[in-house]
Order: sequence, then C-alpha cells, then structure tokens
Amino acid sequence: MLESLKRLFATPAPSAEWRDVADWAKQRGLSYKRAREDEGFIIEGEVGGRPVRIEWGPPQRSYIDGRELRIRMELKLPSDLQMLLLSRPLLELLEKQTFERFTEGTQTQIDTSSPEEMRWLVMFGKVDMSTFRVLRSHFGAVASTPATGLAWINGPLAHQLERALGATLRNDPPFVLMTLRGRTYLRLQLIDPDPTALTSALGIFEAAVARAIEVATQAGEAGSEWPASGSTAWQSLGTDDKPR
Repeated sequence: MLESLKRLFATPAPSAEWRDVADWAKQRGLSYKRAREDEGFIIEGEVGGRPVRIEWGPPQRSYIDGRELRIRMELKLPSDLQMLLLSRPLLELLEKQTFERFTEGTQTQIDTSSPEEMRWLVMFGKVDMSTFRVLRSHFGAVASTPATGLAWINGPLAHQLERALGATLRNDPPFVLMTLRGRTYLRLQLIDPDPTALTSALGIFEAAVARAIEVATQAGEAGSEWPASGSTAWQSLGTDDKPR
C-alpha cells in the first residue's frame, strides 16, 4: 500500500523522447518537469543570473501548428519598451488577417482581445531591415521606436538569427521574439524539442535579452520614452504551479 502511494505521488520520470531534454536542463542547472496531462514540459531556473521559464507543448496561438516552444524572462525593462520581430511569412499572414479583420470586417478599432503580434503591426512603425542582407528576406520587425528596434536586432542578435536559419529556423517556421511589460518573450513552432533546437532557441533568446538591456539603458540615458500598449502575451502550459 505504501509503495503504491509513493508511486502515485512521485514525480513522473521523463518520457523516453524527452529524457535528453531533462539531461540538457540538468547540465545547465535548470529544473525539468512534465506539464499536466503529459502534454509537454517546463524548464525553470536561472540563465545569466536571471529567472527563466521554458515551456514546450500545445500552441497558444492559432498561427502555430503542432507544438510550440515558449521562453520568457522578467528583466524589469521599461514597460513601454515594445519591440517585435517575426518570421516574414508569419508577419505577412498576420498583416493579411489584420487587414481582413479590421478593414473588411465590422470592427472599427483594435481591442485588447487581439494578440499583441497583430495589434503592434498596426500601432507601431516598421523597423528598416534593409541593412541586414540575409535577415531582411526572413524576418520583419516593428517597434514603438523603430530606431530602438533596429539597435536591438543589430549585432549579437542578428548573428544568432543568421546562424539559426540553417537549422532551427530553417524554412521560416512561425517565430516571434518580443519585449513586453518589462519581459522578453520567444515563441516558436517546434515539433521536436531536441537539445540542439533548445540550445539554438536559448542562444537567440539570450542575445535578445542582452541587447534589450543595452538598448533600454542607452535609451534611458538619452531620456527616450515609448508609447504604451496593453494586455498580456503569455499564458501557462498548465501545471500545478501558478505561472510567474
């Protein structure tokens, strides 16, 4: 009886296909656990001295099929520092959907029920990607201050994105990278969460975080301000823990 209860309440072991993911997390000093109903997993801990949450499981956006990888980190950035980078096919899809929804439909304004990815395409100016010879055909970006968005992408983040085009971001899957409410988020359609893909995605995310901190600091020193937007971009996969 006692052994049965122990098995009932014990943390389930990683499934065979995710055992390498659990090992990957352990090597980085991160905790791994399966999500409720075994539909995915959650990895938590610190990266670069800051708490990070990595989730993989059913998608939360209609434009993502199959499974989705999500990464978020609280950075205490200025809440009105809003920058968004998307894979170009996704950007074009959302622009089309936005046009159909708010121009040809009955709605006359953008409400907070629409995801930021759609609202920001209307609200914010486009980032000029013409200087990025490789990236400009694969990504598009908008920002509350386009010059700040350009500075965010330039340098290490651009290099990580270029590197991923031959692997994790090959064939331009739905991909979103954004700063919102002081946090940085990554969202990626990812059917197979193997350690190589996770390492690539985390490398992009870390570069985005570092650059976001830098541009926020530089803009703050210059006294810049950004127009504000609302609502949340994140929901949890679903575990016994409340999302952070």
